[in-house]
Amino acid sequence: MTRVFLDSSVFFSAAYSPRGHARDLIMMALRGGIDMVLSRIVIEENRRNRAASAPEQLPFLGFVLESVSYEVARPTKEEVLSASKYTALKDAPIAAAAKAGKAEPLATLDRKHLLGSPELKELAGSDIVSPEEAVEKLRAREGE
Repeated sequence: MTRVFLDSSVFFSAAYSPRGHARDLIMMALRGGIDMVLSRIVIEENRRNRAASAPEQLPFLGFVLESVSYEVARPTKEEVLSASKYTALKDAPIAAAAKAGKAEPLATLDRKHLLGSPELKELAGSDIVSPEEAVEKLRAREGE
């Protein structure tokens, strides 16, 4: 089964919209179509941001985390420091966690720090794609 690392931005978008590719990825995980890989940072960032700006969305996060089997990737300090050479320090743990979790791909909406960096892609060992690209690739694999 395909292991997909979901960045905080994917959860945030999926919680706000009942449609769209971020929600499609969550639904694929709920149906058992993908193995979801997260990090403690993604989980905590979502809880913190929702509590501060959208407390009504906390049940969605809780539902997903209780309903979906997922792996929490734990990158080493060295992996995070290595990733920080190619992205902002706050985003380095995300790329490092995708690598540690052997995820393919890393789905994110972070165009500024994660998407479009060939060096970061190489370091993460996986494609770094938008939710739309992730869904397209996953659906193409299903059709093979």
